Amino acid sequence: AGMAVQVMVLPSPRCLFDDPVQIRVVGLLPQQAVTLRASLVDESGELFQAHAHYKAGSSGELDLSRSPALGGSYAGVEPMGLLWSLQSKTPYKRLAKRNVLTPFCVDLEVYDGHGDMSCLLGKCTNERWFLGEGVKRIPVREGRLKATLFLPPGPGPFPGLIDLYGSGGGLVEYRASLLASRGFVTLAVAYMAFEDLPAMPEILELGYFEEAVNFLQKQQQVKDTGIGVLGLSKGADLALSMATFLPGIKAAVSISGSSFNSFIPLQGDGFTVPPHPYDLGRMKFNEESDLMDFSDVLDDHRDPATWDCRIPVERSLAKFLFLSGLDDKNWKSDLYCQDAVHRLQQYGREVEFCSYSGAGHLLEPPYLPLCQASIHKVLGVFVHWGGQWREHAKAQEDAWHRIQAFFWQHL
Repeated sequence: AGMAVQVMVLPSPRCLFDDPVQIRVVGLLPQQAVTLRASLVDESGELFQAHAHYKAGSSGELDLSRSPALGGSYAGVEPMGLLWSLQSKTPYKRLAKRNVLTPFCVDLEVYDGHGDMSCLLGKCTNERWFLGEGVKRIPVREGRLKATLFLPPGPGPFPGLIDLYGSGGGLVEYRASLLASRGFVTLAVAYMAFEDLPAMPEILELGYFEEAVNFLQKQQQVKDTGIGVLGLSKGADLALSMATFLPGIKAAVSISGSSFNSFIPLQGDGFTVPPHPYDLGRMKFNEESDLMDFSDVLDDHRDPATWDCRIPVERSLAKFLFLSGLDDKNWKSDLYCQDAVHRLQQYGREVEFCSYSGAGHLLEPPYLPLCQASIHKVLGVFVHWGGQWREHAKAQEDAWHRIQAFFWQHL
């Protein structure tokens, strides 16, 4: 029988969610066929699972950073495949962390054979946290501001970031908490569909976002060299608007966004940027998949009649990074990204961009599995986000490194 089978997560079974780990199995028979399974139950009780078939080496060992999966949820050498391929039985569920004070626990089990998973050989649990050691989480309700502040341990000073999610609204904290765990003072800001903030505001006020900037600049641990802002989807065009119209923003990252104002008028001091013209009649419903396709609702952004909705990013002194997925099924983010980059380059502005083949709309922190479609909380319909599993996972890892490097460089 040999030694007992052990599943190990190295360097430690406890880590941050964006940490890669090495998964190893020892004590197997030489060349033994086994199935590895990962299970995670989210905060609503939904079960996400992935599995892959492997064959042990000649010494009865298995190392996922070297051994190829022979099938299952993915194939080939994928050290983190069991995480990024997690999927729920219920279709169109998005894995997202609501309470960042608790970890996601991933159970890793190894079963004999490539068949019916009736014989469990060994297991362990990987605790994946969203809040690093000593990071403080501080709810903020000051003036109109509804936000959460995350402070890294120590006196700093640290670069300061504002984190904005999309039109699904709410106060989304998990990306901000991970960035704080990596050394940024981060303020996650809610701007719609949260507490008494309307689900679909008639207007968004630049002054509200200015309050967020002022609040962050007042924190003594924040470097006084300027603030960074990171936005996804609707949050991305707000990030560009802040970098254009508000002083003090040094660097902005747009993920799956556009350089025109979308859906809601933006009111500044003595001016309003109207929303880019759209027609919801151009939404396409796919009977087969029950999904709504929004990609054609907007008027052509190259038509000069839409140009008063543009965010004049070329006037900004900030540095920009644009990230987009070429398989985004929700928004023509690559096309809109090229438009913004081209306009900035015409004016001699510094801009970085990266478009990822096979990546969808929801480019999230790494190892969060691809969500190809999910319910849009505000619109109440299922939306197709796009993405191919492996490519999307690789894009999320690369984007995460780029975002941090960009902010370290410019802040």
